[in-house]
Order: sequence, then structure tokens, then C-alpha cells
Amino acid sequence: MPLFQYKAVDAQGGILEGEMDARASNFVAEHLQAQGYMPIQIEEATAGGDGWLGGFGRARVSQDDIAMMTREIATLLRAGLPLDRAVEVVINLSANDEVAEILGEVRKEVRGGSSLYAAMEAQKGVFSRFYLNMIRAGEAGGALEVVMARLTEFMERAKDLTETVKSALVYPAILVMVAVVSVIVLLIFVVPQFTQMFEESGKALPLPTQIVIAAGEFFQAWWWALIAGGLALFVMFRRQMADPDSRYRWDERFLALPLVGDLIAKIEMARFSRTLGTLLDNGVSLLGALSIVKETMSNSVMAERLDEVATKLREGKGLGAPLMEAEVFPRLGVHMVMVGEETGRLSEMLIQVADVFDREVQTAVKRTLSLLEPALILGLGLVIGAIIMSILVAILSVNELAA
Repeated sequence: MPLFQYKAVDAQGGILEGEMDARASNFVAEHLQAQGYMPIQIEEATAGGDGWLGGFGRARVSQDDIAMMTREIATLLRAGLPLDRAVEVVINLSANDEVAEILGEVRKEVRGGSSLYAAMEAQKGVFSRFYLNMIRAGEAGGALEVVMARLTEFMERAKDLTETVKSALVYPAILVMVAVVSVIVLLIFVVPQFTQMFEESGKALPLPTQIVIAAGEFFQAWWWALIAGGLALFVMFRRQMADPDSRYRWDERFLALPLVGDLIAKIEMARFSRTLGTLLDNGVSLLGALSIVKETMSNSVMAERLDEVATKLREGKGLGAPLMEAEVFPRLGVHMVMVGEETGRLSEMLIQVADVFDREVQTAVKRTLSLLEPALILGLGLVIGAIIMSILVAILSVNELAA
């Protein structure tokens, strides 16, 4: 049976740490609850001991750290601990010094009479505007533990969506790297082995062979310039993406790309819907929520359209119609938003839209990969095959001359 590491607290906030063999984590949780403990962390032990809050030795606060911290505070609040004591317990549980330091400042502010929202807002650059507004709504509604649990779910779903896209890009990236390395090895190391033989033959080489030999000589002589040029292009692209006007133009191009543009629109629709629905469900006004949602959007074109949507919303045109007029949001999602408006269940429908487009993204990623992978493999085979064939044609022509 696997070995699980656990951390739990009792009714007084005392911390219990240990290990337990069990078939699954839920058996560990049931065992701890039967003994009167509230489980906080239950993770399968690894050989290197990783897997605790944020990992060991990290010097910065990641979204994973914030999600874990939020989940732990929500669990402790549900167990009946007061807020300052719950924060103190999480500080003691944290393996990340940066998280512990930030929570120490938060606890100090809370004990001084500040709200959790104000205490977290004082930690500049750590918590997003969306996160802070959710905390403020939870405190105002007297349901902080519920809101923090929803925050955790939101952050985990957002992470899952991001990881789906990232993991889908790994295999194509590996194929491209293999293709580039293979071509470079052939041109720099393999082709030159035949060049002297071809020169000694004195016969004019076929055009494809001349092109391949010239490419190999170019790579050998100018490899450093190619690397420098690639780095320069990368730096230039990064700078353009940091400039709002340039980024807007690039985002327009990305949205216009076949397959890729559709995938981007679906990812942004899922993010837009889940963020807006979560905010509305916790008492944030629609206009206020839209301004927060804009900050979470990755595509600046779609984010810019939300300003137009907000303007028309103030004019009394609702949410669905302006979204449709923006012409960048998927029509299926917009129609579902319109249904939510008409039935008076907008926040609930927005969450459903997010769920639908999360699945759509997974389907679109699989469909794109099913087209991209064979295309990359075919391209790799054609390039390498063309290089090899150009050498073989030259060898055959030399042999014919010798005969």
C-alpha cells in the first residue's frame, strides 16, 4: 500500500503530523476524522519528500501556494477556528518561508482590527484584484469560509485549463526540436563528409545537392549569427508583447489564425465566464465584476472589447447583446449568456458556460494535436529525406562517371 504524509489539526488548533499506509487518501482522512482531527494536507509520500505546500526551498509565492493556503484557511474556518488562529496554524504548516512571512503580516493586521481583505490588500503584488474582491464579498456576506472554498476551486480549475494547454504543446515542441537538431547534424557533420568526394569527381553536381552543400557550409560559417539572430528575434518579440499597442496587433493576428484562433477564443471564454460567474455569485456588481474580469484576460483584443460591453451595459443593453456585437466571443457561449439573462440565472449559467468551454478546450486541443502531430512528422521526414536523397543522387552520378 502507498505511504501517505498528513497534517491535521484538532479543535483547539493543535497540529498533528505523521505518515500512514492506506489504499487511498480518503482512508487517511476518515481515520483522522474518527480520532477527532481535521485533515489539512494528505499527500502520497515521494522518494525526495516533495509534495508539501509549495515545495521545499522555493523563494517566491506561486498561484499553487496561494491556492493551497486558501484551501487550508477555508478548512480551518469550517472547523470552527477563529480567523487569526486559522492563519496562525497555516503559518506553522507552511514549508515556504515567503508564504509564512506574508501570512505573518496578514495575521498582524487582522489582530490589529483590520479585515482580511484589508490585510491581504496591504501585501502588494501577492493577491490579484479578483482574489481580493472575492475575499471582501465573503466577509461582507458572512460566508468567508464558503467563498475561500470557491476561490480554491476556481484557482484549481484555472490551473487545470492552463496545464491542459501546456502539456498539449510539449510533444509538438519536442518534434520541432528533434527536426531542427536532425537537420543541423546532417548539414554540419554528415554532408561535409561527402563534399570532398564530390569535388574530386570534377562533375557538376545536381542542383538539389548544390543547395544542400551550400546550406551546410552556411551553417558551419554562420551558426553563431543564426543563434544571435534567433535570440534577437526572441527579445524583440518579448518587448513587443510588453508594449500594449504591439501586443494588441499580435493578439489580433493570433485570433485570426486557423485552429489556434478558435482555441484562444475558447480558452478566454472559459476564463471570462468562470471569473464573472464566480464574482456575481458572491455579490459583486456586474459592472464591477467586468472591470475585474478584464484584468484576468490574456488576449488584449478580447479584453479591450469588454470596455465596449461595459459601456453598452451602462446604457441598459444587457450583457449578451454587447458580447455578440463584439464578434470575438464564441457564439455558443454568448447565446448561453443570453439565456441566463432571460431566466434571471446569469451567474449559474456563466459557470455552466465555463464548464462547457473547459471541455471544448480539451476537445480542441486533442483535435489540433491530431492534425499537428502527423503534419510535423511528415514535414520532418520530407526535410531529412530530401537531404539524404540529394546526397544519394550525387553519389549515383559520381559512380556513373567512374563507370
